[in-house]
Amino acid sequence: MTDFQLILASSSPYRKALLSKLQLAFLCRSPDIDEKPLINELPEQIAKRLTIAKAAAVAKHYEGTCHLIISSDQVASLKDQLLGKPGNFQNAQQQLRASSGNTVIFYTGLCVWNCKTNEHLYATSQTKVIFKVLTDQAINRYLQIDQPFDCAGSFKCESLGIALFSKLETDDPNSLVGLPLIKLVNMLERMGVKVL
Repeated sequence: MTDFQLILASSSPYRKALLSKLQLAFLCRSPDIDEKPLINELPEQIAKRLTIAKAAAVAKHYEGTCHLIISSDQVASLKDQLLGKPGNFQNAQQQLRASSGNTVIFYTGLCVWNCKTNEHLYATSQTKVIFKVLTDQAINRYLQIDQPFDCAGSFKCESLGIALFSKLETDDPNSLVGLPLIKLVNMLERMGVKVL
């Protein structure tokens, strides 16, 4: 381990739990940015812009210090339509009906920002979620149990949501939850932080 202090630019309990898996000390600081997509912005572009903006927003509080800011943002897309956090049962029901029998693509951006040098690394992890054909009964039962109303795509893959899928295609199983740990370990090591 080096002298860098790690800061997760997020208030997400899911990202915090994922970063904790690496058993590195870190603090959390919520970035205050506007997350609305720009006109005609593609999902992968949104993920990149917001991920870097989150890191930059937190990094400005630590300029010239030995801090590494870790940020991530995730955008879900179904047939080129963005799938946000549903917020309630009815919206989640609509999202899962639309996803039934289809493929939803999740773009998870990842940034590590060095406050000492103002340099940053960026990568995107893509996950394809292929949904089973879902009955209304299955959708309603799932939503009552997991209540994934704060999750893009209306499911928690780390919980019962896994039962909604016929297949996952990804380079990192943690990406779908919100933080690509395989890429993160590589980035931290490039920045001089030893994980093992």
